[in-house]
Amino acid sequence: MQVREILRVKGGTLYTVTPQQSLAFAIDSMADLDVGSLVVMDGGRMVGMLTFREVLKALEGKATAIEDLAVGDVMVVNPVTAFPEMEANELRRLMIEKRSRYLPVLDGDTLMGVISFLDVAKAVLEEQGFENRMLKSYIKNWPDETQA
Repeated sequence: MQVREILRVKGGTLYTVTPQQSLAFAIDSMADLDVGSLVVMDGGRMVGMLTFREVLKALEGKATAIEDLAVGDVMVVNPVTAFPEMEANELRRLMIEKRSRYLPVLDGDTLMGVISFLDVAKAVLEEQGFENRMLKSYIKNWPDETQA
């Protein structure tokens, strides 16, 4: 299974913010949308990623008010990315090695979507379920040697 297939099942909805928007706005958006990441866009291109991990790191031990922080102050610049032809196993390995729960998928310079670790787990589970059903059907319809 390739990343493009996971994206096709998931859908290509992208939630974005700009580097200039306040971190408070981004947090509210993430909570309202029930998402764990936002793609940071500037001038029509991806310039970073914001996840709850960066939000928590930004708030850790800070006396600064959250309203004083911009998304660009805390986002991940040059995030790890995936590409549409990447195999699911390679994607899982990359996500684990880089400790990234959310990866933007780029086809050249075009942002195709964002894959979460949950998206990968769902896709793998569905694929295994399909294979299981196919094997059961194959075994059930196995030619009976005694009737030949």
